[in-house]
Formats: sequence, structure tokens, C-alpha cells
Amino acid sequence: MQAFLKGPSSISTKAPAAKEKGAAGAAGSSGEGKRLKPIPWVEKYRPKNVDEVAFQDEVVAVLKKSLEGADLPNLLFYGPPGTGKTSTILAAARELYGPELFRQRVLELNASDERGIQVIREKVKAFAQLTASGSRSDGKVCPPFKIVILDEADSMTSAAQAALRRTMEKESKTTRFCLICNYISRIIEPLTSRCSKFRFKPLSDKIQQQRLLDVSEKEHVKISSEAVSYLVKVSEGDLRKAITFLQSATRLMGGKEITEKIVAEIAGVIPKETTDELLSVCQSGSFERLETLAKNLINEGYAVAQLVNQLHDTVVEREDYSDKQKSVIVEKLAEVDKCLADGADEYLQLMSLCALVMQQLTQNT
Repeated sequence: MQAFLKGPSSISTKAPAAKEKGAAGAAGSSGEGKRLKPIPWVEKYRPKNVDEVAFQDEVVAVLKKSLEGADLPNLLFYGPPGTGKTSTILAAARELYGPELFRQRVLELNASDERGIQVIREKVKAFAQLTASGSRSDGKVCPPFKIVILDEADSMTSAAQAALRRTMEKESKTTRFCLICNYISRIIEPLTSRCSKFRFKPLSDKIQQQRLLDVSEKEHVKISSEAVSYLVKVSEGDLRKAITFLQSATRLMGGKEITEKIVAEIAGVIPKETTDELLSVCQSGSFERLETLAKNLINEGYAVAQLVNQLHDTVVEREDYSDKQKSVIVEKLAEVDKCLADGADEYLQLMSLCALVMQQLTQNT
């Protein structure tokens, strides 16, 4: 009985100490958090205003005019990833509302959030129905509407998109919608007709090089001009991918100069010598050599999907192959790419592809 009575008292005396210790630990960790805030370069160099958005001149011109009059239509941004769609609307919203009102006036829903029909009916509708004042604390003109940003809108179900139609019309006085997607064909027609559509183009090589050199200069990164050009080539118009590769290469090299070879390793690009060797082995007609090379490729950790992309460009550019050979090989490349996307075995697909290439290259010799 005494032991039972002593239990709570002993616990109660120790608990505050434990709480104090936990509080001290939390304070210490928050202090450390304030000192060190490493941010990915993609976020660090995201455009802060509409003028900083690169290459998308038509969109920027329309948005700047809209910002001057503090009026905005419903928007639909579509185009490849990494071309500045989300950055553009976030920069425009920051300019419209300022840092204070931005959190209250902008609702951003991404593909990672649940955006089924229920969320559209409840969360989005409730936010859209709230009225907004037309004044800012700094005295600048502020529009009397809010913005709902639906990122990756092409992954929303048709039912959820249909539920959005009426909300867009009914709440037009208090809310503007911005839909962002990669494929406009996956957005239902009634939604596209209610929005001003803007296509975001893949960034030009010159613009990408300029941005990468700016980031390198600000981060004090040593990088050769060949490496910058290769970064642009590998990223295929996706600036986000290029900046991420640049940051990875910088961490890998630890202050040394970044070369073209390092960029190729980071990006997982298969060396040109390897693809040339694969085609020459196919031309030789030796199946044993081909099997050994295919196994080595898989064991080296190269992605067969990457090999398919590179082989396509190499085969199309080869002048010693006939048009018939090229067409048969390219058709097989498309078939293999589809199978890989569906989760087929990489080694079997690679052998199937190489066997057909060998057949095409040896049948006339």
C-alpha cells in the first residue's frame, strides 16, 4: 500500500524535471534551427516577382498588366515540368497581396494533398465563399478577391473537376482560380473554356545557361563552360532539374571545378563510347559478346530507359544505316520504352532490343 502511495509522488517530482529538460532541448534545437537554414537552390532562387520569371514573355506581359489594374482572370498554365508555372503564379500573388496578406488570400493545393470531390465541395468552396477587403497595410492597391492555386490539376478526377465548374462561376466576385498542369488534354473542356490558357515553353539553352551561371556566381561554384552547356543539354529545358544537378555536383566536388564528366555521372547519362560499343557489337553478329555487354550495362547500374533515349538519337543521326533499318529499330525502341514504363524486366527488354538491332545490322552484310 505504501509503495502504491509513494508511486505517484515520485512520478510527480520527476515529471517537471523531465519537462524542463525537454523544454531546454526544444529551445536548443530551435536555436540551432535559426542559425542554420540550408535551403535547396531550387527554392532559394525561385523568382520573387513576375519580372524575374525567365523566357515566358507572353504570360509575364499579361500578368503585369493584370497586376497594374489589380484584376486577374481565371488562369490555366500548362507545359513541361520545370518551366516556371508554379513560380509565376506564386510571384504574382506575392506582388498582389504583399507578405502579410499572402497567407490569408492564397489557397494552394498540390497533387500530394487530397483533392477528391469532397475536398472541392468543402475546403475549396468554403475558402471561395469568404469575402476579401480591398486594402493593404502598406497602402498599395489590393484586389478584393482571393486566389486558389490547383497545382498538378491534370491528376484530379473528372468528378472533382466537374464539381469545380459551378464554384468557379458562382464565386467569381470573390475568388480567382489558377489551374496548373503538364497535359491540358486531361483537363475537362468546361474548365478550360472558363480560363485564360497560357502555354509555358521549355526554356531556351541561352536562358538556362545564363541562370545557371548566375547561380554558380552567387554560390561561388567553379564550373567549366563545357559543363554548363552539358547541364543544359541533359536537363532538356527543365531549369529545376538543371539547378538540382548543379547543386548535387557542387556537393560531390567540394569546392573543386565541375567538369562535363562529373555532370554526366550525376545525371546518370550513359557514356557515348558505351552506346557506340553496343552498336558495334550488334554489327559484329556475336551474340555471346552482346550478352556479356548487356549484363555489364545492367551491373553498372545504368537505366535501360536512359539507354533507349540515347540510342534513339544515335540511330537517327547515323548515316550508314538505311531508312528501313532506322524505322524498324526506332519502332522497337518505342515498344521497349512502353514495356519499361509498364514495369517489365530491364535485362530481358535490353536483350530483345539488341537482338533486333543485330538482326537489322547483319542481314545485309
